[in-house]
Amino acid sequence: MPNWLKLIISLALPQIVGGTGAYFTITSIGSWYQTINKPSFNPPNWLFGPVWTTLYILMGIACYLIWKSDHPQKKSLLTLYFVQLALNGIWSPAFFGMESPPLGLIIILPLLVLIIFCVKKFRVISPWASGLMIPYLLWVSFASVLNFSIWWLN
Repeated sequence: MPNWLKLIISLALPQIVGGTGAYFTITSIGSWYQTINKPSFNPPNWLFGPVWTTLYILMGIACYLIWKSDHPQKKSLLTLYFVQLALNGIWSPAFFGMESPPLGLIIILPLLVLIIFCVKKFRVISPWASGLMIPYLLWVSFASVLNFSIWWLN
């Protein structure tokens, strides 16, 4: 497969996952989410879309850098990447769609661990890929604290 096609697929997949999650978020953010208690550090709703779009682009580039390599660990690292992407994809339906902060917490904590593994393991193949995953790690760390706080307050 040519690298340009790998790049397009790598960029498109996280955006598709994000778009699916956005559906559940948008349908819930105007109703249920407005009624629950949130911590003082809860960001404004308008911030989530641009942040996630940017993070999904960075994740896609990181995936591409791993995918285009000839490293023998490439397949196992792509598997790790896609498992964390799947967890990312089910968090919004769990938290927003099912209106369940506890279920969101059950999903986001293993997601956080897998992102840490991605950052660490990607470094072996591409320091750039590893670095591109750090903003995602930071945001999901914040989202984990936010998810826990919402669960605690409600």
